[in-house]
Amino acid sequence: MPIINRIADFHADMTAWRRDLHAHPELSMHETRTAAVVRERLLAFGVDEVLTGMAEHGVVGVIRNGTSSRAIGLRADMDALAIQEETGLPHASVSPGVMHACGHDGHTAMLLGAAKYLAETRNFDGTVYVVFQPAEEFEAGADKMVKDGLFERCPMDQVFGLHNWPQAPAGTFLWRAGPVMAAVAWIDITVTGKGSHGAFPHQGVDPIVVSAQIVNALQTVVSRTIEPIEGGVVSIGYINGGDAPNIIPERVTMKGTARWFKPHVGDAIEAGVHRIATGIAASFGATAEVTFTRHAPATVNDADATAMAMQAALSTAGDAMVRHMDVPTMGGEDFAFMLNAKQGAYLMLGGGKSNDDPLLHNSRYDFNDDILPVGASWWATLAEQLLPRAG
Repeated sequence: MPIINRIADFHADMTAWRRDLHAHPELSMHETRTAAVVRERLLAFGVDEVLTGMAEHGVVGVIRNGTSSRAIGLRADMDALAIQEETGLPHASVSPGVMHACGHDGHTAMLLGAAKYLAETRNFDGTVYVVFQPAEEFEAGADKMVKDGLFERCPMDQVFGLHNWPQAPAGTFLWRAGPVMAAVAWIDITVTGKGSHGAFPHQGVDPIVVSAQIVNALQTVVSRTIEPIEGGVVSIGYINGGDAPNIIPERVTMKGTARWFKPHVGDAIEAGVHRIATGIAASFGATAEVTFTRHAPATVNDADATAMAMQAALSTAGDAMVRHMDVPTMGGEDFAFMLNAKQGAYLMLGGGKSNDDPLLHNSRYDFNDDILPVGASWWATLAEQLLPRAG
């Protein structure tokens, strides 16, 4: 069966929910409206209980049936990105500088669809927790929810997540056991020199020249200090300094990201960033203040839980639409914190776009509404398969 028929019946509803969320995006730790909409939907669906307050805006719907003590968690993220939308769509963001460029609107709508179906049919024996998590992008909302007692208040056996993957064929599930997404850190560097007139550079210490040397040298952290068979990335995505073409500024700020899979590689990257930035700055007579903030560890799928998730995908989409991911991605995901605390797995769902189309974190990206019932069916099937009714 490609999708559950009952879920297909409210495909239009899920599309409307998704587009409403898309039009009203909210940044990490600011998901007030989104959380309220989710809570209202869950109550309308008739779930047994709605828990709020974890990580401030987290919402968990509790759906119970039968007598089994078994329980699973299904998790979706809710936050948007600080990007000015340029899609021109009727449901485009009404919030300047904020948009759903990563598909979290679709994730939330799919899980709402699964919750509606599960609350209506109760074709399982046990408890299903539908977990709507804030702050995946920047504030490690998964970590906050775990620390706020998610797994104590919702004692589940496994937890499962799903992310849209636009460049894979629409409706295709991608899976792999072990590392699936990289650990993430944010890099902040402030280079301080001595300002001067641009015509008299010898009277100052130019932080722009120093910063240029640092950016180039940071590329050697991975290429020359990490074993070549290991994965690692250091990228600077933001540089700011100066106000006029003829003035050498006092300081320059840089921001970037680092990615890795194995903890010792992360340690080596962090040490290398500090060493190179401070050392180069000192060699020019400047200083560099470096902050290396670890956002999330690597997302590592449990082998047994991955097999469970893959079986549900096979039941939902069929053999031809379930594919193994040969290599993990350097993208990051704070669902890693939940997987570090609980057995579980994280799959990708293809969105049917080409590499020439706007993809994740692009100002012209939009979630493919055609796959909403596919994702919702997977979550519902997972619950029914892992919490089977007797007889």
